[in-house]
Amino acid sequence: MTAVTAMTAVEQSALVKAATLIEALPWLEQFHGETVVIKFGGHAMTDEALCFAFAQDVVFLRYAGLRPVVVHGGGPQISEHLGKLGIESSFAAGLRVTTPETMDVVRMVLTGQVNREVIGLINRHGPFAVGMSGEDANLLTASRAHATVDGAPVDLGQVGEIHTVDPGAVRALIADGRIPVISSVARGSAGEIYNVNADTAAAAIAVALGAAKLVLLT
Repeated sequence: MTAVTAMTAVEQSALVKAATLIEALPWLEQFHGETVVIKFGGHAMTDEALCFAFAQDVVFLRYAGLRPVVVHGGGPQISEHLGKLGIESSFAAGLRVTTPETMDVVRMVLTGQVNREVIGLINRHGPFAVGMSGEDANLLTASRAHATVDGAPVDLGQVGEIHTVDPGAVRALIADGRIPVISSVARGSAGEIYNVNADTAAAAIAVALGAAKLVLLT
């Protein structure tokens, strides 16, 4: 009796998945061969089940003939690491105030930790993910961002505003059948490093790639 019940549960699960796939078929047909940029937020990464489902879905899109590109943030992870180092997190105009000391941590956490974790998640389902930073091949070039709070200018430090995107390296990875996973760090024209908003970075990359869709997972 138990075996029959278990089989019924499996069959029900399969029917739900089949129904979802059937519903998605027109969408998959419409966007077959198209580039889709997906921004994966740092807060979303704190949920293990969501991370697993995200990675599984990204690989499914790749197998279904779409060309996904992932851009990720890592705000909670950065704040956690700064806290361990005794460095206070400060925000203004919705952006992290980034001193040179903070920038070292941002760069290390986004590119050295979070990027590797997202790559590992995706590659558990298919060997497609390749990591890169906005610094690599001058993918993202930025200049110092300016902000005003209550009518007064605020110094955000090494927070950047993206003004140039060179998607050549990303296009090469896509052409090779890979899933680029990009951390939201940028270079300045003089070689300085900037912390850039991941939503903004994803949007800029989507435009430069001529993406059919920009999806924000927060």
